[in-house]
Amino acid sequence: MGEREAIMTELDLRPLPQATRHLSERSPVALYTQSVMHCGRLLRRWARDPLTIIQAMVYPVLFLLMLRTVLGNSISSATGVDSIFGTVPLMTLVAAMSGSLASAIGLRRERQAGLLARFQTLPVHRAAGLVGRLLAEAVRILGTTVLMVVVGFFLGFRFDQGIVPGIAAMGIPLAFGIGFAVFISAAAVVTTTFPIVEGVGMLFTLLMFFNSGFVPTQAYPTWLQPIVAHNPISVSVDAMKGLTLGGPVQWPLIQSLFWAFGLMIVFAVPAIRGYRRAAESV
Repeated sequence: MGEREAIMTELDLRPLPQATRHLSERSPVALYTQSVMHCGRLLRRWARDPLTIIQAMVYPVLFLLMLRTVLGNSISSATGVDSIFGTVPLMTLVAAMSGSLASAIGLRRERQAGLLARFQTLPVHRAAGLVGRLLAEAVRILGTTVLMVVVGFFLGFRFDQGIVPGIAAMGIPLAFGIGFAVFISAAAVVTTTFPIVEGVGMLFTLLMFFNSGFVPTQAYPTWLQPIVAHNPISVSVDAMKGLTLGGPVQWPLIQSLFWAFGLMIVFAVPAIRGYRRAAESV
């Protein structure tokens, strides 16, 4: 048998290559893998975006240092409790929300540039873009929370109630931050004419000063105290303070989770529909 015949015989004996199975655009595997890809894309883009870095990391750290330097001793002397146990939880929530505001502005720019519409033409799961964005938000919030706690430790913040309650306290800004991310994502895609994101930013600035993390609730005027005591930032700060320093935990934690999951439930459908309309528009 010649060399050519031997090669042909060998080829005839080889198994035929199997066709690669194409994942359905609606399969859970496609949703998972493509959501992770979108998550990675956003994290890389945020890492190269100065606005996101400043709003999510630099600004909260500088504000924490400013509060500690300017008001820390005065608040501690007036209340008898180290102010760092209120300002660190406050700044973890500020970092979560300010980063989501920067992300919402980026989402609106992607819509205006037609990037969401181009993603819609690809053979990908239709929910992957929004799910990937929320995954990226969760990673960012977790990273900024750890950063704020580390900086706080250098300023005197401690897990006085133990490591497990301390770790549980770090889950509060994660839950609330994801709820806020769903809300602000819905605001970014429902309209292109009314500046909803900017309006939320102004409201967020007011809430940042009128809460129990900035100064104790009793320091506010009597008529304002119920509003301060029950706003989402105050109850989240109080829950984190109870898990780290000590004090009431159950009711502030219930209120905090109510706000977090309430935002997710109420604004999930508007976010999904708005994202779909934004992706289908040219």
